[in-house]
Amino acid sequence: MKKIIEVPYISQSPFWPTGCESVSAVMLLRHLGIDITVDAFIEKYLEKQGFTEKEGELFGPDPRKYFCGSPYDEDAYGCYAPVIRRALTKVFARQCGGDAGNRNGKPQYEAVDETGKPTEMLITDYIDRGMPVLCWTCIDMREPVTGPRWRLYDTGEVFTWVSNEHCMLLVGYDRDKYYFNDPHNGNGLAGYGKNLFEKRRRAQHMQAVGVRTITAD
Repeated sequence: MKKIIEVPYISQSPFWPTGCESVSAVMLLRHLGIDITVDAFIEKYLEKQGFTEKEGELFGPDPRKYFCGSPYDEDAYGCYAPVIRRALTKVFARQCGGDAGNRNGKPQYEAVDETGKPTEMLITDYIDRGMPVLCWTCIDMREPVTGPRWRLYDTGEVFTWVSNEHCMLLVGYDRDKYYFNDPHNGNGLAGYGKNLFEKRRRAQHMQAVGVRTITAD
């Protein structure tokens, strides 16, 4: 059995070299019929922080709270699922009364942090119901690389980034592969072996963000 959800594709190259999370989110939003650009998502809804150096030590944001750097900068890093969930929540709230609002003026959609949920459950809960899912993995299924490290602004603890971090939009599956709208380098609709994807997904903390439809009262 093979199932593919048709979703408008956007490549992150060359405008958003580290913007895979934002580009994947906008692909999902466009699938929902919400007319938004990647630039608008980044500038209006994505929370971002840069880096500073103090006495030879690098200080930076917590990727669970902010995008680390700028999606326009090829030397930036990225962000984790809670950041994208919050950004999507703000989009849905802003869209109330429009395509993403129900008749009571409440959001029609809810963004859910599904980090830790097995991929097979994401398939059942979302893909089989016609809803794509944001998944974190590694660029082109490359090996994860430990580092760099920096001290977090808010706590001072040392945080270790896992490089080759990447976010794609899960849109389908067959017996051997999962299929994604992969924004990297114009990859388009890309199929990756299930076992390899699971390894790379575990390396990036099994992060995922789903969108659920809210039933109007």
